[in-house]
Order: sequence, then C-alpha cells, then structure tokens
Amino acid sequence: MIDFTGHQLIEITGGTLTNCDHELVLSVPGFYVDSRSPIENGIFVALAGENADGHSFLADVKVAGASLGIVATGSSAPVPEGLPLLHVLDPLTALGQIAHWVRVNVLTAQVIGITGSSGKTTTKDLIAGILGQFGRCVSPPGSFNTEVGLPLTILRADAQTEFLVLEMGMRGLGHITTLCEIAQPDIGVVLNIGSAHIEMLGSIENIAVAKSELVRSLPVTGVAVLNQDDPYVARMSEGLKCSQLTFGETQGGDIYASEINIEPDGTTRFLVTYRDVSHLAHVKLIGEHYVANALAALSASVAVGVPFETACEFLSNVNVVSKWRMEVTEATNGLTVINDAYNANPESMRAALKTLAQLGSRGPRRRTWAILGEMRELGEYSIDAHDAIGRLAVRLDISRLVCVGAATKVMHLAAANEGSWGEESVWGPDIDGVMTLLANELQPGDIILVKASRSIGLDRVASEVLELSLSSVMEDFESGTDREQGTP
Repeated sequence: MIDFTGHQLIEITGGTLTNCDHELVLSVPGFYVDSRSPIENGIFVALAGENADGHSFLADVKVAGASLGIVATGSSAPVPEGLPLLHVLDPLTALGQIAHWVRVNVLTAQVIGITGSSGKTTTKDLIAGILGQFGRCVSPPGSFNTEVGLPLTILRADAQTEFLVLEMGMRGLGHITTLCEIAQPDIGVVLNIGSAHIEMLGSIENIAVAKSELVRSLPVTGVAVLNQDDPYVARMSEGLKCSQLTFGETQGGDIYASEINIEPDGTTRFLVTYRDVSHLAHVKLIGEHYVANALAALSASVAVGVPFETACEFLSNVNVVSKWRMEVTEATNGLTVINDAYNANPESMRAALKTLAQLGSRGPRRRTWAILGEMRELGEYSIDAHDAIGRLAVRLDISRLVCVGAATKVMHLAAANEGSWGEESVWGPDIDGVMTLLANELQPGDIILVKASRSIGLDRVASEVLELSLSSVMEDFESGTDREQGTP
C-alpha cells in the first residue's frame, strides 16, 4: 500500500486533477492497466494498445471501485460521473514517472535488474525464490519486462519491501537505459547474448550493446553480475566503475559450477564454489542448461547479502512459477508433455532439444517428439536458424519432429535431408492438422516437447495433448502387451 495525495500526483506527472480534492490522501493497493483486474481502490492507467484503448473502459473501472483513473488529456472518451481523473499528456509516461518517484522516495529495497537474450524470467523466478526465503521480496508475475510491466512491478512494492527483482526486456538501443532511469537498479544481472531480436538490431554486436545498458547504468556502489562463459557478456566488464561478480561453468568465474549431475527426473545437482568454499546445490528445473540461470541467481543473492551457503540451500527449495517454460506434466493418458511454448530463439531451442534427448535416453528408451513452431524476429537469419534446428533434431536422435507453420518448412526439409531420416520428420501448415497426427500416432510413454515463439500459439498443442484419449493403447500399455517403447 502506497499513499499519495492528489497534489503529489500533479507534481510528479505535471497533470491536472478533476473530481478530486488535491489534499485527499489516496491509499493505493496497486496500479492496473487491465480493467478486468481486481481494481478496488486501485489506480487505473488508461493505455491505448494495439487491440484496445483503456479509455473505453472507464465506466467499468468506476463500477469495479477504482479510486482514480489516469487518462490522456486529449481523449474524447466518455467519462463516468464521479470518477476522479488525472489528466496527463501520456498515461504511459505518467506511469513511469510515478514508479520512478516511488523508487526514489518510498522504497528502501535493493533493486535487482535482469536482462539477457534468454532465461530472464526463469532467473527472475529463481532469484525471487531465494530472496523470498530471506526477506520481503517483490518480483513481476510472468514476463513483466517492458515500459508497462516494469513500472507496474515497482508499484507493487512498498516501504517494507527488502528486495525488488525486475526483468528488463529490450526492443532496441536505448530501451534498457529508459527502464533503468525508472528503476535505478543496484544490481545488474546479464545472462547471455543470443540472436533473439536480431531482426530489430541487425547484429549480435548491437544486441550486446543494448543489453550492456543495464550494467552501464549502475551506480558506483552497484554490482554487475556477469556470465563469464559468454564472451559478449564477459567484455561488458571493461570500463565499469561498479563492483563485479562473475559466474559460469568454468573456474574463471567468482561463482562456478562443477560435478554437474542430471537426476532421473531431469533436474540437476551440482557443486558450487565461491571464494574457495564449495556447497552442493539443486535446481528443480528440467534441463542442464538451467545451471547457468541458477548460478546467476546465486550470484545476485550473494550480491545483496545472502550468505553463500544459505543461498545454495534456499535454491533447492525453489519451484519456478512462470508458466510454459520447460513445464513438465505427466498426463493421465501416459504421455509426458514438456510445455516450453512461451518463447523461442535458436539458443533456447537447442537447449530444449538436448534436454528432450536426454530424457528420452534415460532408463528404458522412450520415443521423443519435438513439436516445433517458428522462431520469430530473426530477420535474414531465419532460414539458416530453422535449417540448423532441423538438422540438430536428427543428430540428437529425436524420434519424431513435427514442424508447424509455413516458416518451419525449411526446418522439416533440413531434417528430412539429414542422414537417413524419412517419415520421422513431418510438416503441417496449422495446429489442427498436427493434432490429428498426434491423436493417431502418440503412444503412452512418449515424451513430447512443444516449443515456439509465443505468438505462434503452440501452448494449445500442449494442453490438447494432455487431454487426448489414448484408451485403446493404454489398456495394452498397462497390461504389458504394447509395442516396445522407442520403436516407431
């Protein structure tokens, strides 16, 4: 809960108030941009989006009990009688201004910013999971990492918050600098530099420059947490005036992993060393590639004052909460579904396929299915990137590759032309056709990975596969007469 007076909001934003006493104190439980939110006593920010304009829902938020609406001065939308309004030139700018004011004048929390081409949300969940066991911690739900989501997350914190964890996405040069101006992070974590968003920035080098804005924005008293294993990230240490803490899977980092072991359930145990002290750690995520995220989380936790051994122990208790990120479900129909349909780029796609192959090879061999959609925002690199993923699926001995959508036809052709593959790779133009194939050919015991850029909508495949009726083969499977798993 944060208290504002009307006069303070005018000073912060340069706006004007109507239907509200300037000296009235507003005790605000939260700020909202979705009129369907539980908005009672909260402040609604009317943003104009691609599909809807928040000004059209002022009547709804008045009924829902909003204490104030922040609206654009030039809006002609009808205003419900009795709803206090703050009129500003740009509601989005005002949201950032208010969040910055709260960061500077209300919060005493240590603020941690996280960026990278992949793994930001998972690392955010791991850091918040550790720090939440150590003190009062606020972090964004899901991927609130834009100029909308970041200030909304800041405005969920208050004077009692001890740690504020923020995810910072990027759409171009200068974007992260803007987010840092709002949030003023004390700790900056840079995970990796990959080809996500390369269509917008043109090169890996430009992506690295854009991501480095986080650590370049840190104060002298801050700490830059850098992935020593990524050469682009490692070079960000040059010229920094703040302290640095490096992590990686090589002994060159301040915090490094060794003796990495994959458990039967696909989670990972490893030894972590920091300043010549070693401690066992366990990350409860499916895939060895999450060791790097865990090391980043441990490093950030140490940077804000959590004892190293305590951080390792707390890590073992963390269950990642953000959905559709290597989310494993053992379905009642005998299938294992790995839903990683939130996002996709070449780096995360390779890691997911390697994890699928590892799971399929453990114990009695199980058939593995990769249901893959387009990786977007790759620009001129798209054809080569999809071609490489198709070939990798073959080299990893994935049992079946199912490519969905026009942009993945090159992935299918690359797989079909690699080695001796034949019908193991199939292509379909849409999800409906893919579901027909899966309903006819999936068997209990199969492991299915579903991955694509979020806008493709393959999360639907993951949910529908869980509901498929495989009763005719389930009976054989349970009685031991089904075909040997691993045999097409």
